[in-house]
Amino acid sequence: MARENSQKLKILYLLKILSEETDEEHPMGAPKLAERLFSLGIRAERKSIYDDIEQLRLFGYDIIFVKSRTRGGYYLGSREFELPELKLLVDAVQSSKFITVKKSRELIGKLEQFASREQARQLQRQVYVAGRVKTEQENIYYNVDAIHRALQEQVQLSFLYMEWGLDGALHPKKNGELYQVSPWALLWSDENYYMIGFDGRTEMIKHYRVDKMQRIRMLSKSRQGAEAFADFNLPVYANRTFGMYGGKVTAVTMQFSNSLAGVVMDRFGRETRMRPVDENHFKVRVTVAVSGQFFGWIAGLGSDVRLLEPPEVARAYRAHLEKILSDYAGQEEKGRISDV
Repeated sequence: MARENSQKLKILYLLKILSEETDEEHPMGAPKLAERLFSLGIRAERKSIYDDIEQLRLFGYDIIFVKSRTRGGYYLGSREFELPELKLLVDAVQSSKFITVKKSRELIGKLEQFASREQARQLQRQVYVAGRVKTEQENIYYNVDAIHRALQEQVQLSFLYMEWGLDGALHPKKNGELYQVSPWALLWSDENYYMIGFDGRTEMIKHYRVDKMQRIRMLSKSRQGAEAFADFNLPVYANRTFGMYGGKVTAVTMQFSNSLAGVVMDRFGRETRMRPVDENHFKVRVTVAVSGQFFGWIAGLGSDVRLLEPPEVARAYRAHLEKILSDYAGQEEKGRISDV
């Protein structure tokens, strides 16, 4: 009876061997396949292996035969994921700040199952891209799941929203008052996950970092904000919200050196209209959330960019720079800054 059962499982074990132990660089001939099956307690003749492989092919598996004196044999060709695709996914997992080191290893281990053992070694080498800052919080996976369920059921969420304290721990904002928000989208930006939602009390679209949300609960109330999100464009929202810091949404005009054309397209999109000013400069008019982060982005580009309009935003930017300069000037006067 044991022999009969093992024969029934033979084709499944054969597929497992082809999947885990063969690829284009490591084909396996019928004698070797028979040997591997025997090591698993299954006797197989060459002819039965040929027949089983043909059945697997008829079922849809891409099993390829390579004719060669030294390296001939069968291997599983196309897979659920090709090796370059798996490398991309592994690197994405490894470089994601919001995925913990422990969870990264678990996910990469699961991705390795889609490759042969030899190919999986290449994925393991990918893991040591390391040294990147990663969260230590495991709750983010449950948060994402809860938000997805609320999005599907179109209901509101309540949660505590946290902020980092000087003690290195998270503390509730607003003295622990529960936030109540209607979720409309999840956004990946600047290596963080954000929930985009509608705050019914202020009647505004707001965003919240998912890793700072705790005690998430789905409410029985239907979500609000349909009108606000009727023409909502997620990529545009991400492009105009620098560092995901909120601010008054304003149309601004800026002048750039021609060398920054690529920077402008990367930030605001390829469809951004760049109007020539002279042979060395161009202007753009874009909508942004005016914030310290926006001013910091401009300052980082130095004298190659000028904020032209509206006047009140240009004045606010100048005041932002003057405040920074005055703070350092004050330190110099008090002898806190020395020449290097």
